[in-house]
Amino acid sequence: MSIISVENFSKKYGNIVAVTDFNLVADKGEIVALVGPDGAGKTSIFRAICGLITYDSGIINISGFDVAKGFDKIKPLLGYMPQSFSLYPDLSVEENLSFYAGLFGLTGKKFSEKKKRLYEFSGLGPFYNRRAGALSGGMKQKLALSCALVHDPEILVLDEPTTGVDPLSRRQFWEILKDLKKSGSTIIVSTPYMDEVLLSDKAIFIFGGKKFAEGGPEDLTKIFKGNAYRVNLNPTYERMEQINRIPGLMSRRFGSSIHIYTNESRSLNDYLGQLAEIGIEKNIIEPISPELEDTFIQLMG
Repeated sequence: MSIISVENFSKKYGNIVAVTDFNLVADKGEIVALVGPDGAGKTSIFRAICGLITYDSGIINISGFDVAKGFDKIKPLLGYMPQSFSLYPDLSVEENLSFYAGLFGLTGKKFSEKKKRLYEFSGLGPFYNRRAGALSGGMKQKLALSCALVHDPEILVLDEPTTGVDPLSRRQFWEILKDLKKSGSTIIVSTPYMDEVLLSDKAIFIFGGKKFAEGGPEDLTKIFKGNAYRVNLNPTYERMEQINRIPGLMSRRFGSSIHIYTNESRSLNDYLGQLAEIGIEKNIIEPISPELEDTFIQLMG
């Protein structure tokens, strides 16, 4: 039986449809990544799983319990980390941990033992007396994760936990998640970073409250249709607009270069004359294998 099962979930806010007929399944020891732009519905899904909002239709089961009917039994199983930093900035690292431990009745020797383990895996031990508001972005996220883990939940729900965090801290954060996965934790995480999606067991692309694709990262990369090329040229706004005005071509910025896409029946050779007219010569263009982000862009388009 799946640890998490979301069936035909729909949610409206007044006349605004946030999510429509969304389905999700997560098994024990699995990392599932939700990928989509702001307003795609990810946070609504996460809040519903954690029993924080009601919903219009659908069924959400956690370890066999219906969230809408038996949340008291589900609450000890969940650890939730919202998108915005939600801890107490005026309390120290240890005071925040102590507060969240107290919510779950974890005190005395049990809390001391748990605190020691959390400090070891998060690296926050040397900063136990620092106010949470004075921590760096990466350390804040580690503290928020530690508070979510203080009661040993079986399931972690993490809403863009590394957004705005430096690359080194992101890497360290995901090393922690991989260790939690090895210990049997089930993790649902939303992220805007494709390199993090590649670390998941399964990814779901969502846009406008609807699921567009689901599968392992490698499988999702294979559903790209057409041809992809890299242009080693500075991706200025004007240049991107010039490319996108050529019928049959689409371009997107990738770091310091440009990716250009054609449909399956055409190659970039068919457009070399038009590209040369805007200063893009053949010698700076190379065919590439589509990446996961190329697939996402195509589906969103």
